[in-house]
Amino acid sequence: MKASIRTTYGSPDVITIKEVEKPTPKANEILVRVYATTVNRTDCGALWGKPFVYRFFIGLFKPRNEITGTDFAGVVEAVGQNVTSFNVGDRVWGFDDNTLPSHAEYMAIDTKKPVLKIPNGFTFEEAAASAEAAHYAYNFLNKVKLAPGNKVLVNGGTGGIGSAAIQFLKSMNIFVTAVCHSQYNDRVLALGPDRIIHYDKEDFTQDNEKYDFVFDAVGKSSFKPCTKILKDKGVYISSELGPGAENLYLPLLTSIKGGKKVIFPIPIDISKSLVYVADLAEKGKFKPLIDRTYSLDEIKEAFAYVNSGQKIGNVVIKLPE
Repeated sequence: MKASIRTTYGSPDVITIKEVEKPTPKANEILVRVYATTVNRTDCGALWGKPFVYRFFIGLFKPRNEITGTDFAGVVEAVGQNVTSFNVGDRVWGFDDNTLPSHAEYMAIDTKKPVLKIPNGFTFEEAAASAEAAHYAYNFLNKVKLAPGNKVLVNGGTGGIGSAAIQFLKSMNIFVTAVCHSQYNDRVLALGPDRIIHYDKEDFTQDNEKYDFVFDAVGKSSFKPCTKILKDKGVYISSELGPGAENLYLPLLTSIKGGKKVIFPIPIDISKSLVYVADLAEKGKFKPLIDRTYSLDEIKEAFAYVNSGQKIGNVVIKLPE
């Protein structure tokens, strides 16, 4: 089978497309014919081995999985002798932030890992694009007490995380202001926000509205400038460490001080996230934002594009059906 291989950490140049042996599923595994996967920022972190602490989970000196990838969507081709929850022919999807060998035509995965049946009506591409970013968006928002009528500003409305967050929030009857570049106005408007601020035309931290929560889904702002638009008990949430890794210690400092707070959640329980996403998808309340689609042979270009920071939504790798 064809697969994206790297044996060391580094830039997309360390990747080669090779023919490798097709895996045989163990007793508790299923063999999946992969039809779609993505290149996301978790993949990029795993490719470079950064931040360094990530290597304690994916391989200290070299990658534990030589095949790149973290998410997938495809069809079960074979099942191990102990597997009872899946059958040959099932359409499945999944994600693991500690990497999966999913940038390949086939992969074997233990059924104890986060793998579910694809939501009804979803294509393979949509399923693959509904895993990584949606998992992070759900985890960040799930750590705060949201209520109908709350006002939330999402910075980075065109990103994979931000575009998912907007849809999750609207499903809860939250008032959402999305921040994006004016050229993507229509793409973001289709996600359903109540307001849009174009960061190329105005500074969202000078908005006259006061928010219960500010979710910096791209991590390009910071707590201090966002305090101006937070209510007295408002909460700032970021998907990144922030300047000087301040989002690691500000949650403690702001909780002691009282008033406006910082929360920096650690994403956990991927299966719970995917169940939540699947439920919304089947209700017609969630659809991933997809930017570009590449073939497996073009995966270096896909990594380079994601690394450039110019992508919107999700970048999909489509394999032949």
